[in-house]
Amino acid sequence: MTDFELQRVALSTGVQLDVAVAGDPAAPAIILLHGFPESHRTWRHQIEALAADHFVLAPDQRGFARSSKPEGVENYTADKPVADLIALADHFGIDRFTLVGHDWGGAIAWMAALQHPGRVARLIIVNAPHPLVFQKSLFDDPDQRAASQYVTAFRNPDFEKYIGEIGLSEFFDGSFMRHTDFDKVRDEKPIYLEQWGQPGAMTAMLNWYRASAVQVPAIGATPERPALLDAPFPPLQVPTLVIWGMDDKALLPVQLDGLEGLVPDLTVERLKGVGHFAPWEAPEQVTSAMRGWLGERGD
Repeated sequence: MTDFELQRVALSTGVQLDVAVAGDPAAPAIILLHGFPESHRTWRHQIEALAADHFVLAPDQRGFARSSKPEGVENYTADKPVADLIALADHFGIDRFTLVGHDWGGAIAWMAALQHPGRVARLIIVNAPHPLVFQKSLFDDPDQRAASQYVTAFRNPDFEKYIGEIGLSEFFDGSFMRHTDFDKVRDEKPIYLEQWGQPGAMTAMLNWYRASAVQVPAIGATPERPALLDAPFPPLQVPTLVIWGMDDKALLPVQLDGLEGLVPDLTVERLKGVGHFAPWEAPEQVTSAMRGWLGERGD
């Protein structure tokens, strides 16, 4: 089990994040963002490899592990972690950086790259949908809509009560057995349970879903289609690598459809037989794809 140096960083956004820091501060910077229900350890297999020639920052995002957990759903709208990201780069004196994101971290990475192309030099996405493609798929693709019904469950204000009844251990087993080879995460279970058991952690993590503007229609429902789905969407002006575990049961391969029209400088690496948690399900493949693409870009 690899442990990393964690620095407690107070940001100008008013939160404090634990941040895994590795590599030479003078090297090109790369920031790694995890998703639900994880921490910087999403990237436990990539940090050391990337630190060979990068300055690596992998924060525990707000609401997760021992990082700050501000009360209130409004503190978890996507603009808040985007602001944390920029504040984190500012704290370390980093102007431009490569940004990597998985799951919710990928959602924040997409938004940050769209809003701050002057700061994000390169973007690497691992199993995290583009915001327009995702929302469109929830209206137009029945399989993706069905796969995303868990979002509605997470938004239920009584969901923490359900977790309390079954216990964190049972929630862990149920969460990962459906999505991955359990043997690949078994040794990490005590770490997850310790992080989830922090005061307010489960509510804070679930608040990311509750604060999201994404609409998840019920199966069979025919709600009014948002006009934005058929309106022009600004192209992403950042070179982008998308790595996708093709066996992802939560975010289906339909999330790759139409991406080339939204991201002019796009490379897609499809990983067959790999599920949602690609960074630790297929660490060698993910690290190789990242380092190969960065090398081609001269970084």
